[in-house]
Amino acid sequence: MTETTHTHATPPEPPDGAFEPYKPRSPEFRAAMDALRGLRQDLINDAFAYRPLPRAGAGNRLSRRLSGRPREYALWAPHILIAAGGLVAMLTASDDDFRGSTVNLVLGLLALAPVLLTMVRPVGAFWLSMAATPAAAALGSEWDSEWPWLPGSFLCHLLVLTIVAIRTRPRTAAWMWVLTGVYGVTAETGFFRGGHYFGSNTVELLFLSALSLLGVTIWHIRSDARQEVTAQRTVTAHERSRRTLLEERTTIARELHDVVAHHMSVVAIQAEAAPYRVENPPPELEKAFRTIRENAVAALTELRRVLGVVRAEDYEAPDAPQPTLADLEGLLANVREAGLSVDEVVTGAVRELPQGVELSAYRIVQEALSNTLRHAPGAVARVEVAYVLGGLGLRIVNGPPPRSALHKPSPGAGHGITGMRERVSMLDGEMTAVPTDEGGYEVTVFLPVAALPEGDA
Repeated sequence: MTETTHTHATPPEPPDGAFEPYKPRSPEFRAAMDALRGLRQDLINDAFAYRPLPRAGAGNRLSRRLSGRPREYALWAPHILIAAGGLVAMLTASDDDFRGSTVNLVLGLLALAPVLLTMVRPVGAFWLSMAATPAAAALGSEWDSEWPWLPGSFLCHLLVLTIVAIRTRPRTAAWMWVLTGVYGVTAETGFFRGGHYFGSNTVELLFLSALSLLGVTIWHIRSDARQEVTAQRTVTAHERSRRTLLEERTTIARELHDVVAHHMSVVAIQAEAAPYRVENPPPELEKAFRTIRENAVAALTELRRVLGVVRAEDYEAPDAPQPTLADLEGLLANVREAGLSVDEVVTGAVRELPQGVELSAYRIVQEALSNTLRHAPGAVARVEVAYVLGGLGLRIVNGPPPRSALHKPSPGAGHGITGMRERVSMLDGEMTAVPTDEGGYEVTVFLPVAALPEGDA
């Protein structure tokens, strides 16, 4: 019997340069790597990139209260404040009679340069301040007892941290604060003078800078929230305007449905009754009227089917026909009873216009007078209707509300204007709605009407 021996070969090692099997990293390692990537992104990559400080917006509070030359200066207020802070730091650094003038000048420039650099290269200004601090300490520590931050360096670094935090984001401010603490602790434990330990002021700087950065972070959060609210309000206003436009189109579609349905019903009834008005009508005539009636009924059915989808569930068709310009006197009487003084002027040869044009003209006048009642209670209004060659002109103008008016003007979002523009656009007309110089409002409309052929006139 033969004995078989099984041997297990050891897998060969991967050649140099080959990929090793993936080893999962611990959560702590991933967190540390993410932190280092954040540090590199915020304070190392493009650290000295050119990022000029923009001027203040023209809508800020200070510029709104000023005019002329002072208003132009107000636009440079951030730059002026930063320059003033740098000068204060420079004076603080060079205010020591025991040091020579040359040392004071160098210390002053070391405190001024980082603050001014924040206006063009904010992250680079932080690194310059970190480099200027030990340089200033090496020059001035012989005469000062503060360590490791001389008075000028203390104020300079505090200003730089605050300004850079304002110009960047909270995460960058947190990294700057951590690096400041690391430098302070390192300087405290590694530097001595004359065999005894300096009095440390790192804790004071970290405490004051923490308060400053906390305030800046809160400001950033409020600013972001304000921008988000503004954007949300813009979207809401756009959606409200869009919904109003759709509602107005729905209303127009309902009204036109009633108008067209009325005419088509009249056509169908007259086509059905026409053969009975003639004795012994020829079969061709009966067939023609029957075809007219069938087409009218089919068109009416299709119209109701298509436009029926825009009707609300609780919508009821009006018992009376849709209003026209002939009903304008009744509208003006109702408005006068509501307290609005309104005059009517009609010019040109009064004639019957297409019912869609007359309905839209009536609704435009109705909406314009309703806006006057809401936004200018007690004002005097004037309605002008002009029958001109090629169309119909409308002008509705009101004066400013009197100061003694009992009712206050109602704020509006301009949805009535949106509805009027939609009606005018539907008829390929033109419309303007602008405030008047006297403080009132004026709506001007032109609705084109195609001229009838001479044989149909």
